[in-house]
Amino acid sequence: MKWFPKILFALYSLLLFCNCSQEQTLPYYNNLNSAPKQLKYLALGDSYTIGQNVCDTCRFPEQLKSGIHRTFPNDSFSLKIIATTGWTTTNLINAINTQNPTSDYDLVTLLIGVNNQYQHKPFALYEQEFPQLVDKAVALAKGDKTNVIVVSIPDYAFTPYGHGAESISSEIAQYNTFAQEYCNRNQIEFVDITDITQQGLMHPELVASDGLHPSGLAYAKFVERIFPKARVILTN
Repeated sequence: MKWFPKILFALYSLLLFCNCSQEQTLPYYNNLNSAPKQLKYLALGDSYTIGQNVCDTCRFPEQLKSGIHRTFPNDSFSLKIIATTGWTTTNLINAINTQNPTSDYDLVTLLIGVNNQYQHKPFALYEQEFPQLVDKAVALAKGDKTNVIVVSIPDYAFTPYGHGAESISSEIAQYNTFAQEYCNRNQIEFVDITDITQQGLMHPELVASDGLHPSGLAYAKFVERIFPKARVILTN
């Protein structure tokens, strides 16, 4: 009987998200009566943005792109990702500087910091470089901070790899608290998805096959929270 709630959860998830590469169950807002636009989305991050151990269309930027395309079917939509597994804030800053993307993005998401924690970088480094990355994100989003969404860091303690380690959760919470407070002070949109990943041990279908990263289903749940914010940004 102790497996019954998990089975119910899995069946419910299967009905809603059985194929993460297909259309997501996101609200639909038809803009066929508006003039066509060319919308551009830039996703900045690390393994959680590039989607380590999930299919290309299962990572959250692609799922978000799919939902936006359904919402704005009369518009063209492009996605650029600057993210690699293992990147710290330093790596991401260097990559942005090297690639020098254009500064005309309608939407920019930023999810970074887990590798600072994992690689035991000084927390002061994150305190210094996270604001720099937010500034870069704003500059790339047409200089408009209302076009930027910061996403919280997942908690990998709740994976087979993390073994429920309280020390991991505590350190991830420190990073997320700093990021959220910084965003709040500077009127930057912050979306908290960490609690979704904290269900990973109870609901293993939220964890990818490597036992560490989020699954396509978990990313779909991220998008359920990010999408309404993105829709408002792209509607304005």
